Amino acid sequence: MTEASSTFQAIANLVPLGARVLDLGCGDGSLLAYLQRERQCSGYGIEFDDANVLACVRRGVNVLQLNLEDGLAIFEDNSFDMVLQIDTLQHLRNVEVMLRETARIGKQGVVAFPNFAHWPNRLSILKGRMPVTKRLPYQWYDTPNIRVGTFKDFEVLALKNKLRILDSFGLQNGEVRRWLPNARAGTAVFHFEHA
Repeated sequence: MTEASSTFQAIANLVPLGARVLDLGCGDGSLLAYLQRERQCSGYGIEFDDANVLACVRRGVNVLQLNLEDGLAIFEDNSFDMVLQIDTLQHLRNVEVMLRETARIGKQGVVAFPNFAHWPNRLSILKGRMPVTKRLPYQWYDTPNIRVGTFKDFEVLALKNKLRILDSFGLQNGEVRRWLPNARAGTAVFHFEHA
């Protein structure tokens, strides 16, 4: 099993069979296509990039071309069973607004983001440099990530925004890490609902 398919499987395990899903920042639509095929899900992807929108269409994924920074007012409360933000939060200026919108339009949500507290990142900081890793492959001056966060950071943000964390774990090279995920995993994954 490839790392990508292991990651998809770990996230898919959080999504109920037959769920109506909204994937925010869906990229080329590969995760939503996986959920359609493996979990009999339906729904939409939201993507801004022209090439990714075209890739979604070619993949047979329903996609809306929207800028997430403009919000999600087009969706009614509880429109979806699950709202996904996989590698999206770190690119947004309005993180709290988008998190509240996720809880408003979805019965549950899943977020995944690069975990800045992963031990190789900590080691880089100790050496006086910003980390450049497989998970964070950019130099500090050319990264598309405008935010960095850790497991603990998201737990505090979830509490502040009245979100109940149902499950959390780390992902490292496609493997789920539950023991010390803040130090042992490059990706933080949280499954939550509105408290």
